[in-house]
Amino acid sequence: MASVLNPYINFDGTAREALEFYKEVFGGELNLNTFGDFGADQAGDPEHKVDANKIMHGQLTTTSGFTLMAADTPPGMPIQAGNNISVSLSGDDRAELKGYWDKLADGGQVAVPLEKQMWGDEFGMCVDKFGISWLVNIAGS
Repeated sequence: MASVLNPYINFDGTAREALEFYKEVFGGELNLNTFGDFGADQAGDPEHKVDANKIMHGQLTTTSGFTLMAADTPPGMPIQAGNNISVSLSGDDRAELKGYWDKLADGGQVAVPLEKQMWGDEFGMCVDKFGISWLVNIAGS
């Protein structure tokens, strides 16, 4: 198997909701494992209690060949949401990429509208409703 590069996004308790949303956007198969699935529960040290229903590891695999991984950050581990991650989607299938753009931008914030750029492609930037930055580039549009 060849090496692959996958985005892995940490959330502060909304990993399940985010991954289900991304499944609606991209389709595919979603596998979710909770902390409880691996024996973690809410017992023990009060500062490090783990919500057994939170996502320890989630993976969305799409028919287009995308793999997106995510998890809820466990207690005691800081999370810093912001502009430290962007996910880039690019290709020449305008209908597919425009469909992704429309769904990702819905309920989010558009930083750069999806429109023709000086390099000849359509390009846009948005932040989805979960605070994740997305770049979409449609080649040769």
